[in-house]
Amino acid sequence: MKIGFIGLGNVGGKLAGSLLKNKFDLTVRDLDKNLTNDFKDRGAKIANSAKELAELTDLIITCLPSPEICADVMESEKGIINGLSKNKIWLEMSTTDESEVKRLGKLVSNKEAIPLDGPVSGGCHRAATGNIAIFVGGQRNTFEKILPVLSTMGRKILHTGELGTASILKVITNYLASVHLAALGEAWTVAKKSKLDLNKTYKGIAISSGNSFVHETESQVILNGSYNINFTMDLVQKDINLFNQLSKKLNTPLEISPFILEIFKDAQKKYGSRAWSSMVVKRLEDKFGLDFRASGFPNELIDDEKEEKGYEI
Repeated sequence: MKIGFIGLGNVGGKLAGSLLKNKFDLTVRDLDKNLTNDFKDRGAKIANSAKELAELTDLIITCLPSPEICADVMESEKGIINGLSKNKIWLEMSTTDESEVKRLGKLVSNKEAIPLDGPVSGGCHRAATGNIAIFVGGQRNTFEKILPVLSTMGRKILHTGELGTASILKVITNYLASVHLAALGEAWTVAKKSKLDLNKTYKGIAISSGNSFVHETESQVILNGSYNINFTMDLVQKDINLFNQLSKKLNTPLEISPFILEIFKDAQKKYGSRAWSSMVVKRLEDKFGLDFRASGFPNELIDDEKEEKGYEI
């Protein structure tokens, strides 16, 4: 199977790297020539346009920053849609809106190609090792056809149902991660003001009912002071907005989510749209004249789990 990959950023570059490392026939495209040249040096082919990439490959993967950018890559004159033909597969691995992936999915189906949505969850450090989780929505038989590809990029792989269900689940999980991160800011503030040993506090939370994936990962770079989680403020706001839009569509007024969005908006105003999302806790450090530093924590997260072949859960 020939694979095309568009979007070689923080997550996409690592997913595409796993494909290349596992000897798949890979063609890539990104606006950043430094990224594409790096992949070329490592053995990948380079497409001159999204349309050309779609014409040359069987499975076309997109992993892009926003629904708007993906729509342009799909629908422009030299976009993916115009390069599709019968039985080609489009896998949308971006975090996007369920209605948008369905809209684009219809355009893909009109070309007798097959759409799937396949967002990932677990952080860039797990994308780098092929241990990230992948949710996939769309035709079951097509999911099974590309499972060998998915099991190279990720470890735990879940078929969520029809097209769009994976995108809904991804938005929900990102929302929960954002809530946990905002709550950690208050938890670390109380711990610091109480003069607790922050190393022991980290361990105590990790073995308690208050633990979360976000604590186990993001608290480490918060305590280090780098905040480097490879995910930015603007992306958090995009994800929370997608969650809020979904709730409005379902006529389900929310209480916590709008408040969390305001917290991240304030953090973005203070530190910039491209600041690491974990810097949301710095609002409270600055407000109270604190720092949450502790020794022994890494500058950047590294997945120290052994890479395993992925499997469906």
